[in-house]
Amino acid sequence: MEQIYIVMLVVLGILAITDLVVGVSNDAVNFLNSAIGSKAVSFKTIMIVASLGVLVGALFSSGMMEIARSGIFVPSMFSFNDVMIIFLAVMISDILLLDVFNSMGLPTSTTVSIIFELLGAAVCLALYKIYTTDDTFDNLSAYINTKKASEIVTSILLSVVLSFSIGSLVQYVSRLIFTFQYEKRVKYIGSIFGGLAITAISFFILIKGLKGVSFISKENYQMIVDNQWIIIGINFLFFTLLSQLLISVFKVNILRVIIIIGTFALALAFAGNDLVNFIGVPIAAFNSYQIFNGSGVSGDSFMMGALADETIVAPFYFLLFAGLVMVLTLWTSKKARSVIETGVNLSRQGDGVERFSPNILSRFIVRSGIYLGQGINYFLPQSIQLKIDKQFEKPVIKGKKKKDEPAFDMVRASVNLMVASILISIGTSLKLPLSTTYVTFMVAMGSSFADRAWDRESAVYRVAGVFNVIGGWFVTALVAFISAFIVAYFLKIGEVFAFIALIITLALLLYRSARRHTKKKKEEEDLLKLKREDIVTINEIISECSDQISRVIGSTNKIYSDVIDNLGLQDLGKLKENKKALKKLEKEVDELKSNVYYFIKNLDETSVEASKFYIMILGYLQDMIQSLGFITQNSHSHVNNNHKQLKFNQIRDLKSVDVELQKLFDEIQVIFDQNTFDRLDGVIKQKAEIHMHVSNLIQKQIERIRTVETSPKNSKLYFALLLESNDLIKATMNLLELFQEFNLHAKSKL
Repeated sequence: MEQIYIVMLVVLGILAITDLVVGVSNDAVNFLNSAIGSKAVSFKTIMIVASLGVLVGALFSSGMMEIARSGIFVPSMFSFNDVMIIFLAVMISDILLLDVFNSMGLPTSTTVSIIFELLGAAVCLALYKIYTTDDTFDNLSAYINTKKASEIVTSILLSVVLSFSIGSLVQYVSRLIFTFQYEKRVKYIGSIFGGLAITAISFFILIKGLKGVSFISKENYQMIVDNQWIIIGINFLFFTLLSQLLISVFKVNILRVIIIIGTFALALAFAGNDLVNFIGVPIAAFNSYQIFNGSGVSGDSFMMGALADETIVAPFYFLLFAGLVMVLTLWTSKKARSVIETGVNLSRQGDGVERFSPNILSRFIVRSGIYLGQGINYFLPQSIQLKIDKQFEKPVIKGKKKKDEPAFDMVRASVNLMVASILISIGTSLKLPLSTTYVTFMVAMGSSFADRAWDRESAVYRVAGVFNVIGGWFVTALVAFISAFIVAYFLKIGEVFAFIALIITLALLLYRSARRHTKKKKEEEDLLKLKREDIVTINEIISECSDQISRVIGSTNKIYSDVIDNLGLQDLGKLKENKKALKKLEKEVDELKSNVYYFIKNLDETSVEASKFYIMILGYLQDMIQSLGFITQNSHSHVNNNHKQLKFNQIRDLKSVDVELQKLFDEIQVIFDQNTFDRLDGVIKQKAEIHMHVSNLIQKQIERIRTVETSPKNSKLYFALLLESNDLIKATMNLLELFQEFNLHAKSKL
């Protein structure tokens, strides 16, 4: 029977590696957000600094994994078999949960997930033991330590409120001091800011990053805590003088130094303290097996009271391997970049495409904020308002493409790192379990709010995004508890069979998740191809419009043909897929329309006249999508409402239109792909012929109604499809005529 426990350990080892990957993908936003968003240094440099921080933090982690071994449940109340089931349930649930959040690009707390998964699995087995031993449910507290869970819930609320508020305040004051043209002022007051920031970050390393590390004894660590104000004072003086030396003599941008040090500090603290969230449970299982091995007692009888021994530490080579896996994940994980993009996107200074849709709550808060601002301005003297507004005037950046601009400047990045470091340090010294994820994310949101990054154009979307993320945090605890509870129950009841089934299920779900994420990223990349803001010349406009027209024509051709085929086959499932494809196409064209402002603004003076052409092209593309949408929606509704199937003659006639359109769209796509615009004349000449074909089909249906047609619904749908097909052809031909006219005009100017 012991062989199954060895298999469990091997599986837990594999799950530990998987959890490291999904965990780092989620938590990378904590220490990379500010550096990447500000573009203070190259991406490669950021990754090297973060990798060093992660590796150092992992190596110096004490391996004191008591949170996994005895922080949530009481080991002496459970057998070896029970704790192995708890650990397996936790790892399976944790990987699935974090992978879901990573796939959605949302940061969540690995600390909260592991705590509530341990709680859910332990409660499940505790209730099972109580039920099977005729114990009373009043004794549940003897099995479970609920204090830690309540502390975590409290820390969520504290993290959200304090981090946002303090981040907003510090950023507002910092912006008033430095303004957006901070380069000159940094020379004079940058040393004080640098001394304060680096002191906060270095103190953060001492208090949070090195808490419990193996090379610092508890006595020495306590001495640091007891003398923290003296350490802070000496560090502030030293780093202020050092900052002034770097600024004056070596001409170093002190903000860049702060960002590099802060990134290293947060990465070190992440690896040193959050490593337990990823490998704590598998290591606890390894420790459990060491205690159990050779006992000569069955796994169901051997009680695990020895697991609570505080002297148990993680083997050094486990920590080294974990550090290497985390570093490798940092460099290779696409999901990590999705999570980072969410944080950067919500805190960016400029406008752009918003990821989240507004909701009632976000609209209410933004509207309330507007009224509050108007009330404050009513009492605030006009002269003070003007002075404050002047400090927030943003410089016009010339010569840079929008995609190359930082999401926010280095002042805000420095504030993010400094405030997050201070808050986490204070929380740790006060023994408050503040989540690194919550603090870093909410500080970033607070600083972006204070920096007026959330203006009337974007506030409702950004607030909605923040609430989505915060809501996900609370959902994490509930889902983690329930999922671990269910998995533990299946493992307890199904034993080996459940174990095998759950591992296979986990592998399949992760595989599907990876495929979906790859597909999603490809769609986003395709969307970016349609969205360029750096077009400045007429030739670039023609080239860009050519690409956009080709893509839309190709998608329209496929959707139209599929809808006609699926309508004839009465295939409701595939018609639903056609609606999804249409929605994606609508989104692409809508993104192009959202980008018109930046497109027009970036054109050079000789190409401004092209703005009207571009807007009209988008208008015709929109007309095509609307006609296609009407055809798709009505076909789906007809089948979904179980109306009579179209007659064979009607399907045949619609298919004949489809064949004509396929030939037309294929030819158009080739012309725009190959830029052979001289062939447009031949295509445009087909306009009258195709219109006549549709007109003849309408006349045939009129004759059918007078003789053999008996279904009003069929006639309504058939006429609607023909008329909208006609409108689709008109919009397409109008687009081609406009493009040809503009292309000839552009050639005449060259």
